[in-house]
Amino acid sequence: MRFTKFNILFFLLVLVGNTLFSQTRKELENQRKKYKSEIKQLNNLLFTEVKKERNVLEELKDIKQKIEVRNKLINTINLESKLLTSEIRKNEKQIAKLNNNLSDLKKDYGNMIYKSYKSKSQQSRAMFLLSSQNFYQAYKRLEYMKQYTAFRKKQGEEIVSQTLVIGKMNDSLLYQKQIKDTLILSEINQKKAIESDKSKQENLLSLIKKKENKYKKDLKKTIQEEKRVTAKIDKIIKEEIERANRLALAKLKNKPKTVKKNEFILSPEAKALAARFDLNKGKLPWPVSDGIIVRKFGVQPHPIFPGITINSTGVHFVTSRGGEAKSIFDGEVFNVLIGSGGKKNVLVRHGNYITSYNNLESSYVQKGDKVKVGQSLGKIFTDKINGKTTLVFVLLKNTVKLNPASWMLKR
Repeated sequence: MRFTKFNILFFLLVLVGNTLFSQTRKELENQRKKYKSEIKQLNNLLFTEVKKERNVLEELKDIKQKIEVRNKLINTINLESKLLTSEIRKNEKQIAKLNNNLSDLKKDYGNMIYKSYKSKSQQSRAMFLLSSQNFYQAYKRLEYMKQYTAFRKKQGEEIVSQTLVIGKMNDSLLYQKQIKDTLILSEINQKKAIESDKSKQENLLSLIKKKENKYKKDLKKTIQEEKRVTAKIDKIIKEEIERANRLALAKLKNKPKTVKKNEFILSPEAKALAARFDLNKGKLPWPVSDGIIVRKFGVQPHPIFPGITINSTGVHFVTSRGGEAKSIFDGEVFNVLIGSGGKKNVLVRHGNYITSYNNLESSYVQKGDKVKVGQSLGKIFTDKINGKTTLVFVLLKNTVKLNPASWMLKR
């Protein structure tokens, strides 16, 4: 009986321990799948298009991003592999212990069978009962024989049960070893891919060094142009807020004593919409159906030239050719701006929040239209030179720019 209780307790501890490990490994497995999917998207969106002209800086930036994701994938694989190694070692120890216990059970069971056989050969059950001195002793002997038979049966069942447990644990161990082998192979392949990417990176860097001053000059011009366009859009938004406030004041019976500059005057309906927008922070959908982020929000060092910083007013998404910008929340089209080359920027108002969908080839909406979450606003422009379909997405509260990544669902 001591083996039975010990084994049940031991097996429960094994299950609990493995469950805790599996939860952590499941998270790593999901992370690994995410990075693999991201690499696939990077290859599809950044490296399959045939480019009319070579932009060395763009190529280098794209390769650098892919290397970073591959390194994240390798780190995740290493962590998952370490956890698997730990699980495998624990399971091997547990199987060895269970095998020892099973051996003891079989030995005890064998001794019991031998004694039973020996006893049976010396005198029959009937003689054992008939030799009783009285009825009470005969009854006790009968009960003893029943208990002995039941115990033998229970020991036999315990041996079968233990054998099944060990069999399942052996199957689990084999599966874990197969997963580990697959992870090791995946890591080797990723390292080979990184070596290939780094070789391309070195070639591009050598090309850049030959014309470094020219590239830096062109880059600074691009940054200045981005600042000019941003300032122009900011000015238009401020003017639109003033215009919207004049219309709101004309409709309000109880006019506010003071109106804050560059802030919306909100009707009860607009306040309710803004409150719903607030409640959905971190749960808002992406403005593209599929894609990757190629530039994050905020001030950040340039990925190639140290000492040069870029200030990203929003998030840059690269999506599939023909991709559409989609509204991330219910709202009203605040304005449709037309920029250089006829590219459009749709501004959608959500109470005192504004979402900006810039770099559109065409717009499906016009000023004043009511839009729903997920509604297509326009077709995103595809650059004919580099082949990229890029959406510049900006989020503002009144005129203050916010980090869209903090508001959208994590992918």
